[in-house]
Amino acid sequence: MSESLNGKVALVTGASGGIGAEIALALANEGAFVGVHYNQGVDRANRLIEIIRSNGGDAKAIRFDISDPKEASSGVKEFAKAKNGLHILVNNAGITYESLLLTSTDQGLAKLLAVNVVGLFACCRAAVRPMVKARYGRIINIGSVVGSRGNSGQAAYAASKSALVGLTKSVARELGGRGITVNLVTPGLIDTPMTGNIDKKFFDSIIPRIPVGRPGIPADVASLIAFLAGPHAGYITGQVIAVDGGLAM
Repeated sequence: MSESLNGKVALVTGASGGIGAEIALALANEGAFVGVHYNQGVDRANRLIEIIRSNGGDAKAIRFDISDPKEASSGVKEFAKAKNGLHILVNNAGITYESLLLTSTDQGLAKLLAVNVVGLFACCRAAVRPMVKARYGRIINIGSVVGSRGNSGQAAYAASKSALVGLTKSVARELGGRGITVNLVTPGLIDTPMTGNIDKKFFDSIIPRIPVGRPGIPADVASLIAFLAGPHAGYITGQVIAVDGGLAM
């Protein structure tokens, strides 16, 4: 167990499974106390906490509905108050919406934006005060390569993820002088339980287009997050960093 984040408090949204769980583990292994956010996956969140503690770390489950900005904001603030600080926020929670433009619905779009943009914005806003007080802050947003390259049937999803580019860069400009960095990590094809819902033929058709010749794994993303959260990344801000094996080149 490393100590690069010893004494730091981190909150990872959507941390009960997949990439989020791996990020929470990576931060805990670096010494951070980790808030494991979930909405419905309480059993997965509790199992993750058991694993973190068995590895010598510590964590706490925290539940709020990120699609409700008031609830998301109060959830972040209450967690920071309970831990007497917040140094790292990883905005990993997100949902997908697969639909052609002509068949998309207002309801589907509204739900998507509520989670992927509005809720994320609320979490960022709530995290700023404790980070300013601590004179240390790392906000790391999780986007997607789809946000920069687009994809048929994912116009709404791509719009929600491309919005994070402008948000990340703007907030990075606002907070850079206060010791807070803000970056956007855009994963490509990552092998997780969520991608298990993708048609296997379609999944396999993408792999030949990836220069490294394989899909990613959650640890590929988590290792970068752990670095960006640490003290050696203090001069990196406002960046969009792809973890995609070269897919979006």
